[in-house]
Amino acid sequence: MTGRRDLTDSEWERLTPLLPVSNGRCGRWRDHRQVINGVLHRVRTGVQWRDLPERFGPWKTVHKRHVQWSADGTWERLLQQVQAVADAEGAIDWDISVDSTVMRAHQHAAGARTAPPRVLKGGAAVVEHQIDPAWEGPGRPPGGGGAAGEGLGRSRGGFTTKVHLSADGRCRSLSLLVTSGQRADCTQFEPVMEKIRVPRTGSGRPRRRPDSVSADKAYSNRRTRAYLRKRGIRHVIPEKADQAANRVKRGSHGGRPPGFDKERYKKRNVVERAINKLKGFRGVATRYDKRGHVFLGTVTFAAIIIWLRS
Repeated sequence: MTGRRDLTDSEWERLTPLLPVSNGRCGRWRDHRQVINGVLHRVRTGVQWRDLPERFGPWKTVHKRHVQWSADGTWERLLQQVQAVADAEGAIDWDISVDSTVMRAHQHAAGARTAPPRVLKGGAAVVEHQIDPAWEGPGRPPGGGGAAGEGLGRSRGGFTTKVHLSADGRCRSLSLLVTSGQRADCTQFEPVMEKIRVPRTGSGRPRRRPDSVSADKAYSNRRTRAYLRKRGIRHVIPEKADQAANRVKRGSHGGRPPGFDKERYKKRNVVERAINKLKGFRGVATRYDKRGHVFLGTVTFAAIIIWLRS
Protein backbone atom coordinates (compact mmCIF):
# COMPACT_ATOMS: atom_id res chain seq x y z
CA MET A 1 0.00 0.00 0.00
CA THR A 2 1.36 3.41 -0.97
CA GLY A 3 0.31 6.88 0.07
CA ARG A 4 -0.64 9.70 -2.25
CA ARG A 5 2.61 11.57 -1.51
CA ASP A 6 4.90 8.55 -1.93
CA LEU A 7 7.09 8.03 -4.99
CA THR A 8 5.03 7.26 -8.07
CA ASP A 9 5.80 4.31 -10.34
CA SER A 10 7.39 6.58 -12.96
CA GLU A 11 9.55 8.32 -10.35
CA TRP A 12 10.59 4.99 -8.90
CA GLU A 13 11.55 3.65 -12.36
CA ARG A 14 13.88 6.64 -12.80
CA LEU A 15 15.47 6.18 -9.39
CA THR A 16 15.81 2.36 -9.25
CA PRO A 17 18.80 1.95 -11.61
CA LEU A 18 20.77 4.51 -9.57
CA LEU A 19 20.36 2.88 -6.16
CA PRO A 20 23.23 0.96 -4.53
CA VAL A 21 23.07 -2.82 -4.46
CA SER A 22 23.73 -4.78 -1.27
CA ASN A 23 26.92 -6.85 -1.27
CA GLY A 24 25.17 -9.53 0.81
CA ARG A 25 27.86 -9.60 3.50
CA CYS A 26 25.67 -7.88 6.09
CA GLY A 27 22.37 -9.51 5.22
CA ARG A 28 19.70 -8.29 2.86
CA TRP A 29 18.48 -4.74 2.85
CA ARG A 30 14.84 -4.05 3.48
CA ASP A 31 12.93 -3.07 0.33
CA HIS A 32 14.43 0.19 -0.96
CA ARG A 33 11.10 1.63 -2.05
CA GLN A 34 9.45 1.11 1.33
CA VAL A 35 12.39 2.65 3.21
CA ILE A 36 12.81 5.62 0.85
CA ASN A 37 9.08 6.34 1.07
CA GLY A 38 9.53 6.31 4.85
CA VAL A 39 12.36 8.84 4.62
CA LEU A 40 10.22 10.93 2.27
CA HIS A 41 7.33 10.91 4.74
CA ARG A 42 9.57 12.05 7.56
CA VAL A 43 11.33 14.79 5.54
CA ARG A 44 8.02 16.01 4.10
CA THR A 45 6.13 16.18 7.40
CA GLY A 46 8.91 16.69 9.97
CA VAL A 47 7.42 13.93 12.12
CA GLN A 48 9.61 12.21 14.71
CA TRP A 49 11.19 9.00 13.49
CA ARG A 50 9.38 6.98 16.16
CA ASP A 51 6.04 8.19 14.82
CA LEU A 52 6.47 6.87 11.27
CA PRO A 53 3.38 4.93 10.10
CA GLU A 54 3.70 1.14 10.28
CA ARG A 55 3.42 0.76 6.49
CA PHE A 56 7.03 1.95 6.20
CA GLY A 57 8.32 -0.88 8.39
CA PRO A 58 10.40 -0.53 11.56
CA TRP A 59 11.26 3.11 12.16
CA LYS A 60 14.77 2.19 13.29
CA THR A 61 15.46 0.64 9.88
CA VAL A 62 14.33 3.77 8.04
CA HIS A 63 16.29 6.03 10.38
CA LYS A 64 19.45 3.94 10.17
CA ARG A 65 19.33 3.84 6.36
CA HIS A 66 18.97 7.63 6.20
CA VAL A 67 21.82 8.22 8.65
CA GLN A 68 24.10 5.73 6.87
CA TRP A 69 23.46 7.13 3.41
CA SER A 70 23.94 10.68 4.73
CA ALA A 71 27.28 9.74 6.28
CA ASP A 72 28.79 7.79 3.38
CA GLY A 73 27.66 10.26 0.71
CA THR A 74 25.08 8.02 -0.96
CA TRP A 75 22.43 10.77 -1.09
CA GLU A 76 24.90 13.16 -2.70
CA ARG A 77 25.92 10.56 -5.29
CA LEU A 78 22.27 9.88 -6.10
CA LEU A 79 21.68 13.61 -6.59
CA GLN A 80 24.62 13.80 -8.99
CA GLN A 81 23.40 10.77 -10.93
CA VAL A 82 19.89 12.19 -11.26
CA GLN A 83 21.48 15.42 -12.51
CA ALA A 84 23.60 13.44 -14.97
CA VAL A 85 20.51 11.86 -16.54
CA ALA A 86 18.87 15.28 -16.85
CA ASP A 87 22.02 16.77 -18.39
CA ALA A 88 22.21 13.97 -20.96
CA GLU A 89 18.64 14.87 -21.98
CA GLY A 90 19.58 18.57 -22.25
CA ALA A 91 17.22 19.40 -19.38
CA ILE A 92 19.61 21.54 -17.31
CA ASP A 93 19.76 25.30 -17.74
CA TRP A 94 23.39 26.16 -16.96
CA ASP A 95 22.72 29.84 -16.28
CA ILE A 96 22.87 29.28 -12.52
CA SER A 97 22.38 31.41 -9.41
CA VAL A 98 23.93 31.20 -5.94
CA ASP A 99 22.43 32.20 -2.60
CA SER A 100 21.82 30.97 0.94
CA THR A 101 18.92 30.62 3.33
CA VAL A 102 18.58 30.34 7.10
CA MET A 103 16.65 27.50 8.73
CA ARG A 104 15.48 27.71 12.30
CA ALA A 105 16.94 24.87 14.35
CA HIS A 106 14.59 23.09 16.74
CA GLN A 107 15.77 22.66 20.31
CA HIS A 108 16.03 18.90 19.65
CA ALA A 109 18.79 19.64 17.10
CA ALA A 110 21.14 20.55 19.94
CA GLY A 111 22.96 18.17 22.23
CA ALA A 112 24.97 16.01 19.84
CA ARG A 113 27.64 13.95 21.54
CA THR A 114 31.13 15.41 21.60
CA ALA A 115 32.64 12.26 20.11
CA PRO A 116 32.91 12.16 16.30
CA PRO A 117 30.49 9.89 14.37
CA ARG A 118 31.59 6.28 14.36
CA VAL A 119 32.93 4.54 11.26
CA LEU A 120 30.17 2.63 9.49
CA LYS A 121 30.29 -1.11 8.83
CA GLY A 122 31.79 -2.19 5.57
CA GLY A 123 34.63 0.31 5.76
CA ALA A 124 32.55 3.33 4.76
CA ALA A 125 33.74 6.22 6.90
CA VAL A 126 31.94 9.47 7.50
CA VAL A 127 32.74 11.89 4.71
CA GLU A 128 35.28 14.57 5.55
CA HIS A 129 33.59 17.29 7.54
CA GLN A 130 32.32 20.03 5.24
CA ILE A 131 30.45 22.05 7.85
CA ASP A 132 32.02 25.23 9.13
CA PRO A 133 35.69 24.09 9.22
CA ALA A 134 36.75 27.47 10.64
CA TRP A 135 35.31 26.42 14.00
CA GLU A 136 37.48 23.34 14.36
CA GLY A 137 40.22 24.00 16.84
CA PRO A 138 43.61 22.26 17.12
CA GLY A 139 43.24 18.55 17.68
CA ARG A 140 39.49 18.61 17.22
CA PRO A 141 38.34 15.66 15.09
CA PRO A 142 36.28 16.46 11.97
CA GLY A 143 32.61 16.03 12.66
CA GLY A 144 33.03 16.44 16.40
CA GLY A 145 30.15 17.53 18.60
CA GLY A 146 29.23 21.01 19.70
CA ALA A 147 26.89 23.49 18.07
CA ALA A 148 29.51 25.13 15.84
CA GLY A 149 30.96 21.81 14.76
CA GLU A 150 27.53 20.62 13.64
CA GLY A 151 26.56 23.68 11.62
CA LEU A 152 24.51 25.31 14.38
CA GLY A 153 24.89 28.90 15.50
CA ARG A 154 23.24 32.11 16.62
CA SER A 155 21.98 34.72 14.18
CA ARG A 156 19.24 37.33 14.16
CA GLY A 157 16.77 34.49 13.79
CA GLY A 158 18.00 32.80 16.97
CA PHE A 159 19.27 29.22 17.00
CA THR A 160 19.81 28.63 13.30
CA THR A 161 21.65 26.78 10.57
CA LYS A 162 22.33 28.03 7.05
CA VAL A 163 22.14 26.21 3.72
CA HIS A 164 24.23 27.58 0.85
CA LEU A 165 23.24 26.40 -2.61
CA SER A 166 23.50 26.89 -6.34
CA ALA A 167 20.45 26.38 -8.55
CA ASP A 168 20.04 25.87 -12.27
CA GLY A 169 17.71 27.97 -14.41
CA ARG A 170 14.81 25.60 -13.64
CA CYS A 171 14.86 26.11 -9.86
CA ARG A 172 16.65 22.88 -8.93
CA SER A 173 19.62 22.59 -6.60
CA LEU A 174 22.97 21.75 -8.18
CA SER A 175 25.11 21.86 -5.02
CA LEU A 176 24.42 22.21 -1.30
CA LEU A 177 26.47 23.15 1.75
CA VAL A 178 25.54 23.51 5.44
CA THR A 179 27.10 25.96 7.91
CA SER A 180 26.11 27.66 11.15
CA GLY A 181 23.51 30.40 10.85
CA GLN A 182 25.83 33.39 11.36
CA ARG A 183 28.31 32.50 8.62
CA ALA A 184 28.66 35.12 5.85
CA ASP A 185 27.43 34.12 2.41
CA CYS A 186 30.56 35.22 0.55
CA THR A 187 32.83 32.90 2.57
CA GLN A 188 31.06 29.86 1.15
CA PHE A 189 30.80 30.94 -2.50
CA GLU A 190 33.85 29.02 -3.69
CA PRO A 191 32.99 25.78 -1.80
CA VAL A 192 29.48 25.86 -3.27
CA MET A 193 30.85 26.34 -6.79
CA GLU A 194 33.44 23.60 -6.31
CA LYS A 195 30.71 21.13 -5.30
CA ILE A 196 28.99 21.45 -8.68
CA ARG A 197 29.81 18.13 -10.33
CA VAL A 198 27.46 16.60 -12.89
CA PRO A 199 28.84 13.30 -14.26
CA ARG A 200 28.55 12.28 -17.90
CA THR A 201 26.37 9.29 -18.70
CA GLY A 202 29.01 8.22 -21.22
CA SER A 203 32.71 8.92 -21.29
CA GLY A 204 34.17 12.26 -20.33
CA ARG A 205 34.87 14.34 -17.28
CA PRO A 206 32.02 15.59 -15.07
CA ARG A 207 30.73 19.05 -15.91
CA ARG A 208 31.81 21.54 -13.27
CA ARG A 209 31.60 24.91 -15.01
CA PRO A 210 28.28 26.68 -15.66
CA ASP A 211 27.62 29.06 -18.55
CA SER A 212 27.04 32.01 -16.23
CA VAL A 213 26.49 32.83 -12.54
CA SER A 214 24.34 35.46 -10.87
CA ALA A 215 24.37 36.41 -7.20
CA ASP A 216 23.25 39.30 -5.01
CA LYS A 217 25.35 42.03 -3.36
CA ALA A 218 26.40 39.72 -0.51
CA TYR A 219 28.87 38.14 -2.96
CA SER A 220 30.26 41.43 -4.28
CA ASN A 221 33.98 41.35 -3.47
CA ARG A 222 37.29 41.11 -5.30
CA ARG A 223 37.97 37.53 -4.35
CA THR A 224 34.68 36.24 -5.76
CA ARG A 225 35.08 38.16 -9.02
CA ALA A 226 38.71 37.06 -9.38
CA TYR A 227 37.71 33.43 -8.80
CA LEU A 228 35.05 33.59 -11.53
CA ARG A 229 37.39 35.35 -13.99
CA LYS A 230 40.07 32.71 -13.37
CA ARG A 231 37.60 29.96 -14.26
CA GLY A 232 36.31 31.87 -17.27
CA ILE A 233 32.72 32.07 -15.98
CA ARG A 234 30.56 35.02 -16.96
CA HIS A 235 28.91 36.55 -13.92
CA VAL A 236 26.38 39.17 -12.89
CA ILE A 237 26.90 40.50 -9.35
CA PRO A 238 25.74 44.04 -8.48
CA GLU A 239 28.30 46.34 -6.91
CA LYS A 240 27.72 47.57 -3.36
CA ALA A 241 27.19 51.32 -2.90
CA ASP A 242 30.23 51.76 -0.64
CA GLN A 243 32.43 49.82 -3.06
CA ALA A 244 31.27 52.04 -5.93
CA ALA A 245 31.93 55.17 -3.86
CA ASN A 246 35.45 54.02 -2.94
CA ARG A 247 36.19 53.17 -6.57
CA VAL A 248 35.08 56.63 -7.74
CA LYS A 249 37.02 58.29 -4.92
CA ARG A 250 40.25 56.66 -6.12
CA GLY A 251 39.79 58.04 -9.60
CA SER A 252 41.72 56.27 -12.34
CA HIS A 253 43.33 53.99 -9.75
CA GLY A 254 39.94 52.64 -8.77
CA GLY A 255 39.56 50.76 -12.03
CA ARG A 256 36.51 50.31 -14.21
CA PRO A 257 33.11 49.40 -12.80
CA PRO A 258 32.22 45.71 -13.12
CA GLY A 259 29.91 44.80 -15.97
CA PHE A 260 26.27 44.31 -15.10
CA ASP A 261 23.55 42.78 -17.29
CA LYS A 262 20.14 43.76 -15.93
CA GLU A 263 18.27 41.25 -18.07
CA ARG A 264 20.48 38.37 -16.93
CA TYR A 265 20.16 39.47 -13.29
CA LYS A 266 16.38 39.11 -13.53
CA LYS A 267 16.91 35.35 -13.69
CA ARG A 268 18.46 35.34 -10.21
CA ASN A 269 15.02 34.66 -8.76
CA VAL A 270 15.43 30.99 -9.72
CA VAL A 271 17.56 30.36 -6.64
CA GLU A 272 14.89 31.99 -4.43
CA ARG A 273 12.28 29.71 -5.96
CA ALA A 274 14.58 26.71 -5.48
CA ILE A 275 14.82 27.63 -1.78
CA ASN A 276 11.03 27.83 -1.56
CA LYS A 277 10.77 24.33 -3.02
CA LEU A 278 13.23 22.97 -0.49
CA LYS A 279 11.40 24.64 2.39
CA GLY A 280 8.19 22.99 1.22
CA PHE A 281 9.63 19.98 3.09
CA ARG A 282 9.04 20.60 6.79
CA GLY A 283 12.04 18.52 7.78
CA VAL A 284 14.15 21.02 5.83
CA ALA A 285 12.36 24.26 6.79
CA THR A 286 13.01 23.40 10.46
CA ARG A 287 16.12 21.47 11.37
CA TYR A 288 15.56 18.56 13.73
CA ASP A 289 18.74 16.56 13.00
CA LYS A 290 21.49 16.80 15.60
CA ARG A 291 24.35 15.94 13.25
CA GLY A 292 25.32 18.38 10.53
CA HIS A 293 26.02 15.68 7.95
CA VAL A 294 22.62 14.11 8.60
CA PHE A 295 20.84 17.42 8.03
CA LEU A 296 22.85 17.85 4.83
CA GLY A 297 21.57 14.41 3.83
CA THR A 298 18.01 15.53 4.61
CA VAL A 299 18.33 18.60 2.39
CA THR A 300 20.01 16.56 -0.35
CA PHE A 301 17.21 13.99 -0.24
CA ALA A 302 14.64 16.77 -0.66
CA ALA A 303 16.62 18.05 -3.66
CA ILE A 304 16.55 14.55 -5.21
CA ILE A 305 12.75 14.43 -4.92
CA ILE A 306 12.46 17.86 -6.53
CA TRP A 307 14.63 16.72 -9.45
CA LEU A 308 12.54 13.56 -9.89
CA ARG A 309 9.31 15.57 -9.90
CA SER A 310 10.46 18.48 -12.05
